[in-house]
Amino acid sequence: MAKRKENLTSEIGWSTPDEINVRGLDLPSEILGEMNLGDLAFLLLKHRKPSPEESRVFNAIVVTLVEHGLTPSALVARMTYLGAPEALQAAVAAGLSGLGTVFVGSMEGAAKMLSEALDGVTDPDLDAIADRLVADFAERRQIIPGLGHPVHKPVDPRTPRLFEIAAENGLSGDYIALIQKVQERAEAARSKSLPINATGAIGAISCELGLPWHIVRGLGVMGRSIGLVGHILEERENPISAEIWLRAEEEILKNNGPDATGKGD
Repeated sequence: MAKRKENLTSEIGWSTPDEINVRGLDLPSEILGEMNLGDLAFLLLKHRKPSPEESRVFNAIVVTLVEHGLTPSALVARMTYLGAPEALQAAVAAGLSGLGTVFVGSMEGAAKMLSEALDGVTDPDLDAIADRLVADFAERRQIIPGLGHPVHKPVDPRTPRLFEIAAENGLSGDYIALIQKVQERAEAARSKSLPINATGAIGAISCELGLPWHIVRGLGVMGRSIGLVGHILEERENPISAEIWLRAEEEILKNNGPDATGKGD
């Protein structure tokens, strides 16, 4: 059991009857109308306001994953809302629960890989490190986090733009260079297209921003929450979940029911 604390403390925020303080700033006078949502998120994670350059880069990476169509997380949120329209928050939570190693959450794996590879290394040999990483993942028969995409090939269009924004704002360093070299080595070793996807780019840029890899998945949670709320509003205005459910039932009955016509195909 962890040692009990003598005093409970939190530096994130506190309030009195006439004051609300967030990371040392007065919410009404110093934050409202002065900071955007991304900058406030940066303040909570880094304990300080971002520089203008950090603000542009951080906001770009958080915005990137807000929306990507009818992804699994969006479908889950819509289906949950179909069954429990009185609980919008439950539908959003259901959609967020699927942000893992395959979708969105892979940015955490990319950040972990890069941060551990360069931790404490001065003047790193990025070529040698990339070779080692690709070999290690191949030996374990594991997918390299941040590489590959089921739709965007040979390039994820979000990635070059994110790297461009990072470079324009002085935040393109060894982490971005390393994941680019990892991609080159992995494609050569496996003779297939393995684009750096958006989560790989965000993982690398998060390292450039000095964010601990343990929290990087949270950036996807922040962005996708907004997108899921948008999907739920659209589900109210233009419902499709019931139709998806019924079509899936019809397809299953057609192929697997007593009068199935697709058996043996």
